[in-house]
Amino acid sequence: MKRSHALAMPALGMALLCLPLGAGAQETETDPDTGLIKASGWETVRNNCTACHSANLVTQNSGTRNHWENLIRWMQETQGLWNFEAETEETILDYLAEYYGPKEDTRRPALPRTLMPDNPYPTVADAD
Repeated sequence: MKRSHALAMPALGMALLCLPLGAGAQETETDPDTGLIKASGWETVRNNCTACHSANLVTQNSGTRNHWENLIRWMQETQGLWNFEAETEETILDYLAEYYGPKEDTRRPALPRTLMPDNPYPTVADAD
């Protein structure tokens, strides 16, 4: 190795170590009270969703826009959630789909039943 390369490599390594983690990645700020990502629509989500439950129910979950809409409909039909104005609902769904959308680095999909072993325990169907 040339002498100039031998000196340059450690210097390059030190320079890389001095870069902030995630350099170039977009930083996201979270609300210290709720843990919600501070982005367009977050206050609407905070004001409407945390009126009934903890923001943790939002931040620990993820799903498609359709998933979030189905949850809203379920809460409206069974939990007493009020109907939103169309603009408010759009803001909530846009925010949730963008910042709490499907995660790619989470648990694998369930195995198909055909790949599962036989259940060694008796079931209700076996009792007949």
